[in-house]
Amino acid sequence: MSWHQELLVSFDLETTGTDIERDRVISAALVRLEGDGRVAGQQSWLLDPGVPVPEEAAEIHGMSTAYVRAHGRPPAEAIEEITEALAGALGAQIPLVVMNARYDLSLLDRECRRHGLRTLTERLGHPPAPVIDPLVLDKHVDRYRKGKRALQALCGHYGVRLDGAHEAGADAAAAAGVARRIGERYPAVALPSPRELHALQERAAAEQAASFQAYLRRSGKPEAIVEAAWPLIPHQR
Repeated sequence: MSWHQELLVSFDLETTGTDIERDRVISAALVRLEGDGRVAGQQSWLLDPGVPVPEEAAEIHGMSTAYVRAHGRPPAEAIEEITEALAGALGAQIPLVVMNARYDLSLLDRECRRHGLRTLTERLGHPPAPVIDPLVLDKHVDRYRKGKRALQALCGHYGVRLDGAHEAGADAAAAAGVARRIGERYPAVALPSPRELHALQERAAAEQAASFQAYLRRSGKPEAIVEAAWPLIPHQR
């Protein structure tokens, strides 16, 4: 059997913005999905990040500063629980699906450092693996397709239902659905070992970054640098 026919856990964050070094987690979800796609369990967290939620972010996910201050948990205790839950899944060798993993996992890493907590890498004894990233896989198997590749676009392309976009639990479940459809449709990535798939994505992500960097430099940005590390951007001390 291939990874797309087996148990998966899927992870998603909603945040204050897109800067992994400065922005904060607002909500998170970890969804456990059986091999047939049924949701077997879900953990969810809502945090008060301790900083104002920018209006542009609140317009996307619907969580304002007032809302998270009224209903959110202290960030350090929630980040500890989130990171420990991920470590438990990966420690049990259950593949972790994360859409645009280098963003979510890197931001979580910085949150751990901010609050003086052990990072996911420190808990596991190695960088997070095996990870399955629908964004990296889609770009790998269908490199020249035009159009957007955000989660909603991928759900439309692969025929995956997405109820409640930008709600962490819904996005996590949908990301797993997209990953499964890619595995079903493209035998080249339907590998028997999630570790093999992880290694393939490391190479693919680096190739994609190099290609995009070359494009930017040809397009009038000669000093452009595109991060190649995946699924975790190293912390610069």
